[in-house]
Amino acid sequence: MSERIAVLGAGQMGNGIAHVFAQSGFDVTMIDISADALERGRGTIAGNLDRQIKKGTLQASDKDAILGRVKTATSMDAVAGASLVIEAVTENRDLKFKIFGDVDRLAADGAVLATNTSSISITEIAARTRRPEQVIGMHFMNPVPVMQLVEVIRGLATSDDTTRRVLELSRAVGKTPVEVSDYPGFVANRILMPMINEAVYCLMEGVGTAESIDTVMKLGMNHPMGPLALADLIGLDTCLAILEVLHDGLGDPKYRPCPLLRKYVAAGWLGRKSGRGFYAY
Repeated sequence: MSERIAVLGAGQMGNGIAHVFAQSGFDVTMIDISADALERGRGTIAGNLDRQIKKGTLQASDKDAILGRVKTATSMDAVAGASLVIEAVTENRDLKFKIFGDVDRLAADGAVLATNTSSISITEIAARTRRPEQVIGMHFMNPVPVMQLVEVIRGLATSDDTTRRVLELSRAVGKTPVEVSDYPGFVANRILMPMINEAVYCLMEGVGTAESIDTVMKLGMNHPMGPLALADLIGLDTCLAILEVLHDGLGDPKYRPCPLLRKYVAAGWLGRKSGRGFYAY
């Protein structure tokens, strides 16, 4: 494969993205300022490959070759050799804007710069670069190795050629890309987050316990997980950040984050990653 991939961020999303590209035969460099995060990210990839081997979806003999295609680096300079850079850092506007300014300076002229943002404007991110036509949203779902969808989001200036390349690369890693326009929350989170928010209101108002609310959605709507358990998996701080983007960007009171969600985030009850959210872990 001639495409070389750089992934910025070794967290939950970043290591998952690195995993699927390496498994599909691409050389990947996973970049994070923290050497510990890179070590944990590699460990997660190895553990997920073991899970695939156990399930029979991967040959044991392929594991070392896949891991061998994942290099790590603690310096942003490592984007220089990449033809596709995928940013997968925390959902924070200012951080993403700064990273895109830096990556634009360091990446090769022909490189496509993609962001895994779940809600922040691609057009605004692209405006931080001198190559807005090569900036695009590539929103993977969590957990990346399992989930089939990639939301491909065109900013105002994104070119047809950039879009075509990203659609092709998404298919090359076994995903189903869906092209959507650059509006707050895109499609996935514009529909998902109000549902999660409404579930939090139901909890706050005493309409039901967390267990009963989740059971209604699992058994009544055939959802694999209830909305409150899903919020804990995503991270309550991330849910709040996305709802704030929706509320600010669309100006509609229906996106107003539930006060109970704000209270949990203020308490540091962020879900699975902190050991406590709507459930204890």
